[in-house]
Amino acid sequence: MTPPAKILVVDDETNLRTLVGSYLRAEGYEVVEAADGLEAVDSVRRRRPDLVVLDVRMPGMDGIEALRQIRTFSEVFVIMLTARAEEADKVIGLSVGADDYLTKPFSPRELVARVKAVLRRSRGERRGGGDDELAFPGLTIDLARRTVTVEGSPRDVTTLEFDLLAALASQPGRVFSRRQLLEAVWGWDFVGDERVVDVHIRNLRQALGDSATDPVVIGTVRGVGYRFLPEPL
Repeated sequence: MTPPAKILVVDDETNLRTLVGSYLRAEGYEVVEAADGLEAVDSVRRRRPDLVVLDVRMPGMDGIEALRQIRTFSEVFVIMLTARAEEADKVIGLSVGADDYLTKPFSPRELVARVKAVLRRSRGERRGGGDDELAFPGLTIDLARRTVTVEGSPRDVTTLEFDLLAALASQPGRVFSRRQLLEAVWGWDFVGDERVVDVHIRNLRQALGDSATDPVVIGTVRGVGYRFLPEPL
């Protein structure tokens, strides 16, 4: 039998950890807890959770810094918890590698729904199954090895960024709406903010050396979404 997914819940409020943990355990998940960012980083290293629910505002090492450190060694899914008034926290969290965010106060049932939706996008299921390679002038996307090279130089992209690039490059010239990209990469039942796409596209452009104002790889179609510009070789 497949073991239950392991969820790490990180928050300095004991009552919130207990509440969230009880809902997740009721759904059959294994739950571990951490009370601050430093403990969260250590728990990801040692316990290897499948997903982290990570609060932003914590004393000592906050959630943003914890996520930065986690992303240096792990691609674990991360759902960040942000205060309602802190829009900057959402943008920064997504820019450093969060998969989704939820604003406090939130319904524990909504958090469980987000967890289920994110976990359906298992890393293994989204890996290329063959030796396919997408080749464009100056750009190569290896779907099997999940690598990207620009002018022969390897580029460091996250799992989400690779999946976004592969989705766009699979149909050059096609305009993808944000919702279509969410369905292709995050899953059809994604219930978060569509602006998560914009943040990861921005990060992807930076990794590729592309420009939003004068793009050669990913073009913006105002009011609609994005399209992949190069023609295949």
